[in-house]
Amino acid sequence: MKGDALTTRSRVGARRRGRELGLALLYAADVSHNTPSHIMQQAGAVLSMLLDHWGMPRQEVVKLTAQIEAFGCRLAKVYFQYAETIDETISEQAEGWRIERMPLVDRNILRLALAEMWYVPDVPVGATIDEAVELAKEYATPESGKFINGILGAVARQEALEIPEGRGDR
Repeated sequence: MKGDALTTRSRVGARRRGRELGLALLYAADVSHNTPSHIMQQAGAVLSMLLDHWGMPRQEVVKLTAQIEAFGCRLAKVYFQYAETIDETISEQAEGWRIERMPLVDRNILRLALAEMWYVPDVPVGATIDEAVELAKEYATPESGKFINGILGAVARQEALEIPEGRGDR
């Protein structure tokens, strides 16, 4: 590895952990009803708690913390910027479910994944969906993965038909 360049494995690890940080930030906003700017000010403290929880080796923490924080905060900020469009899409796709009635973790995984699918063009859609399902397996109910996969898959199939304003090119 040359200089500060990350290996592919490290970059993937940083993104996976970044998604966990993004999920934690969206969850915190959802339960606390604080403003996005207040939540984003807490990102460092949230990341610190997650780093303790993950039990990563010190060398990995030093190497990846900045990338984890950058990616997680990027996802959270994108969601906050496009929350209305993202939440509308979730509501439309989740037949029989109002977004406020969905389990907190499920709706925030969906929010995070749609923010990534639409507004973070350097991540393939399939990878985003796979990562969302993995987050569901780790943090949600046993049924959540299927629910999340179904909604994100439906959105991905419609993507060519309806492109939200401001969405990054794919």
